[in-house]
Amino acid sequence: MNTRLTYLTIATLGLTAAAAASHEVPAPHRALRARSATPPCGPGLDIKNTARDSRCFELRTYTLREGSSADVLHARFRERTIALFQKHGMTVIGFWQPVARLDQLVYILAYRDAAARDSAWAAFNADPDWVKTRTEMPVNVEVDNTFMVATNYSPLK
Repeated sequence: MNTRLTYLTIATLGLTAAAAASHEVPAPHRALRARSATPPCGPGLDIKNTARDSRCFELRTYTLREGSSADVLHARFRERTIALFQKHGMTVIGFWQPVARLDQLVYILAYRDAAARDSAWAAFNADPDWVKTRTEMPVNVEVDNTFMVATNYSPLK
């Protein structure tokens, strides 16, 4: 899988975030990923209009590359990946299929804070069951992610 390093301006949060964390980073990209840490995210952030007790939310969008199967991607999440997320302390908020983009999958995970997010992904990537899963059910996707905190009026924090 090729992961594109994208810098997103998150206007509602008033910060710039490096959005490159994928759970399938090839060896040449690992050093790049190590330099692009998760931005401050979670409780205690001093950002106008946000909840001080918000968890760190990660919105991830997968776009299939040519030759990859949406059915394999969905099956991989349905049958294996969600359980691995839960095993490593990631809270699954939900998954969505964009109706005008059948080559995409969108989902949101939540974590206590940025450090918990980084720790969970490190454990996930090292899990032998994940290595086996991505080998047995290969897909090639571009991953974009956005880190978010809840607004102070959001029912979900």
